[in-house]
Amino acid sequence: MMTILRELAAELIGMFFGETRLAAALLALVAATGLLIDFAGLDHLMGGAMLLFGSMALLLVSVCRAARPRVS
Repeated sequence: MMTILRELAAELIGMFFGETRLAAALLALVAATGLLIDFAGLDHLMGGAMLLFGSMALLLVSVCRAARPRVS
C-alpha cells in the first residue's frame, strides 16, 4: 500500500513540476480570482467562470506550445 502511495505522490509532483509555466500561470489565476472575489466584490459565480475559462485557456496555450515543432 505504501508503494502505491509513494508512486502516486511522485507522479503528482512530476505533473506539477513538469509544466512549470502552466503551474505558475494556474497559481496566478487562482490568486487573482481570489483577490477579485475578496477585495473587489466579484460575484462567486463569476469567479468560478473566471477559473473555468481561464484554466481552459491556459491549458490550450500549453498544449499548443507543446505541439509546436522544436527548432534544432
